[in-house]
Amino acid sequence: MLRGLYTGSSGMIMNQYKLDVISNNLANVDKTGFKADEAIFKSFPEMVLHRTREDGLGYTPAGSFDLAPTVGKLGLGSEFNESFTRFEQGAAKQTGNPMDFMIDDRGNERPSFFVVRTDKGDRLTRGGSFILDREGFLVNPDGHPLMGENGPIKVAKFNFLVKENGEVWINQAVGNEPGAGANETSNQWQNPVLLDKIKVRTVEFPRELKKEGNGFYEDTPESGPMVVPQERNDPTLLQGFVEASNVNLVSQMVQMIEVQRQYEANQKSVTTHDQLLGRLINEVAR
Repeated sequence: MLRGLYTGSSGMIMNQYKLDVISNNLANVDKTGFKADEAIFKSFPEMVLHRTREDGLGYTPAGSFDLAPTVGKLGLGSEFNESFTRFEQGAAKQTGNPMDFMIDDRGNERPSFFVVRTDKGDRLTRGGSFILDREGFLVNPDGHPLMGENGPIKVAKFNFLVKENGEVWINQAVGNEPGAGANETSNQWQNPVLLDKIKVRTVEFPRELKKEGNGFYEDTPESGPMVVPQERNDPTLLQGFVEASNVNLVSQMVQMIEVQRQYEANQKSVTTHDQLLGRLINEVAR
């Protein structure tokens, strides 16, 4: 009787964890570069039940095997094991903004990331929406600079071009001071100069990355340090595009409904066991 209470309550706790993960995915469905999480659970070992005689003894003759008929298996519940991030490529959304970038690494074994410098050190991110600060550096909406191979990248508003390999070129004829660029529709490029190359990194075990707020990931001893991607296909940088979230809205809503029903089933199981236990104590004990 008590075992049924513990099994039902463990199912309720498991579904609560899963609902938290699904809710977080749905809350970030419109966040640029967001990667969905998935909860993993593991079951406790099962027990095989055998029928016994009326006196409570089994059917095991001396020196023989248990001859009692098998009733079935008894599950003992499950527990939350881990939550991991799915790094599948999100859809490309064209914005036309020259300060929006997207990493296209479909077909590669490990995902690639932009490197952004924060107060806590360099962090990895898939969010490619950037703006210019007052000094002309490319920064994310929170003010953290986008890193190039030579440090933070400083450009003029409409005076730079990012190639597919990540190289940042500027128009030397116009200048490289904030606000000194040509207008947005200007195609007059004279004496282009290679300024820097956007820093793109990956890790050996992306599943072990530590997920932080604002779409940041921190490398850990388990994930390995940041390294240059060595894949069959080099990651491609697209200017004027951003990567949408890889959250499947319909799938997440279906999972939420399933979790709610499973939670209710476990709740009814706990209520039923509690009522039976009450009858056992109040009526049978008399």
